[in-house]
Amino acid sequence: MITIETERLTLRGWRDADLDALAAINADPEVMRYILDGSVRDRQRTSQDLRAMIRGWDERGFGLFAVDVRETGAFVGWAGLAVPEFLPEVMPAVEIGWRLAREAWGRGYATEAAAASLQFAFDDCALDRVISIRHVDNTRSARVMAKLGLAFESHTVVPDYDQPVAVHAITRSGWQAR
Repeated sequence: MITIETERLTLRGWRDADLDALAAINADPEVMRYILDGSVRDRQRTSQDLRAMIRGWDERGFGLFAVDVRETGAFVGWAGLAVPEFLPEVMPAVEIGWRLAREAWGRGYATEAAAASLQFAFDDCALDRVISIRHVDNTRSARVMAKLGLAFESHTVVPDYDQPVAVHAITRSGWQAR
């Protein structure tokens, strides 16, 4: 797994030591408000998610990066690429996503980490198109998507959760033209 350094962040591989901080993020109702059915996740579920994120890298050669603030080394969440199997109608696809601790919101970290992940997607993974999916009420993610140059494509509903979502996308040429 590679490490990416941006101006303020380090995107890196996962460590077992990340579990406590990740579990705290996943246990925050405000952070999880727009994720699937809005339920928080306990430590056991977070541990399973962490193992799945590590397996994703092994299986696909890409995945979700742990995100640290370079100045302090503090883990603040994740950003990166995933396959959105929860929304069959968009498949095949690769999705850019992010989840940060509430204390890290409003600092531009999501945009910075997602931009580095998109660069990785187009340069290192040779993807031609990347999507992003957000709950229709998640205006914070909508702003990040706009800053990244992702264009709205459609509204739909996540079948297993009856959740209304908006699908946004960017192509390699669209990313390069930014």
